[in-house]
Amino acid sequence: MALSEVTSPDPSDRAAVRDYVLGGPLIDQLSISRENATDDVVDRWTSVAARLCDQLSLEQASLDPAQASRVYRYYMPVYLWCLARLEAHRSASAPGAACPPLVVGLSAPQGCGKTTLVAQLTRLLDADGVRAASVSIDDVYLTGAEQETLANKNPHNPLLRFRGNAGSHDVALGVRTIESLKALNANPGSTTKVPRYDKTMRGGRGDRAPRDIWPTHTAPLHLVLLEGWMLGFSPVGDEAVKAFDPHLAAVNRELRRGGYDRLHLAVDDWVVVRVEHIEWVREWRLEAEREARAAGRGALTDDEVADFVDRFLPAYRAYLPGLYGDGPFGSQTGKVLTVRVDRGRNVLDV
Repeated sequence: MALSEVTSPDPSDRAAVRDYVLGGPLIDQLSISRENATDDVVDRWTSVAARLCDQLSLEQASLDPAQASRVYRYYMPVYLWCLARLEAHRSASAPGAACPPLVVGLSAPQGCGKTTLVAQLTRLLDADGVRAASVSIDDVYLTGAEQETLANKNPHNPLLRFRGNAGSHDVALGVRTIESLKALNANPGSTTKVPRYDKTMRGGRGDRAPRDIWPTHTAPLHLVLLEGWMLGFSPVGDEAVKAFDPHLAAVNRELRRGGYDRLHLAVDDWVVVRVEHIEWVREWRLEAEREARAAGRGALTDDEVADFVDRFLPAYRAYLPGLYGDGPFGSQTGKVLTVRVDRGRNVLDV
């Protein structure tokens, strides 16, 4: 059924909300059936949807089909899945020991809305008393000066000229950050600063933000949301990688030996946002940069966007089949939620 043919549910009608949510593409992965979708459960769904609408500045009673799908069938199910995984994580924790925060990895291509999703999840969690920290693999990019050094050491490799591919991250910083967050609850009074990267600096080429503006987290911490466009990628064979792009061999080596495995293995559960046509990334990135320019922030020109995205496409083509077919690096069966979106970022059947 086309999205435009689906009617947004009346939030005052339990039966309508129940039918709409249960008809969504993610519900089977949440093990929710009509039998356990009691009135109390449906009322909870309506309440969460109301909070999402408030966060997104939407009118719950007059959502258009795309907005309704985004609220009831995308963001809310992902949120409910995170809560269920957190409950399972706590149940598996040793009695009497400080339970470390659950680390949920969100792997999604650039521009498909992962940053917005993380922001909405964090606000929902906070309202429910679940303290969460958000970390992006983008936030541990090399500093601008370090990126220039990397580019100068690889003058003939366009994939390492600018930030983005494996090799352009301070992976050790990322691992230390996640490990420090996971240890917070066992060390009352300790704090952890989470790095931030400002993509508007250096004319849109980006640089690490000053440390004094990095957010600080203290115990108790219940959940860490780690997101990234290449999160969960597994290296491929040396010969296979050359078929995608000869320059990708250096990136593949970094993915294999650069510490990314430690970062991935620090993740407990995964959300993978899947797209059918990776070329959509170009459109999404162009849209984001134009919005940044319109707001007066540093941004890339249209030509720079095209050049920038071209440097990511070989990695997408090489590593997405493995991510989608085998799951993220180090992931376990039953601990991966798969979300498929279309060109308009609407959730689809998996």
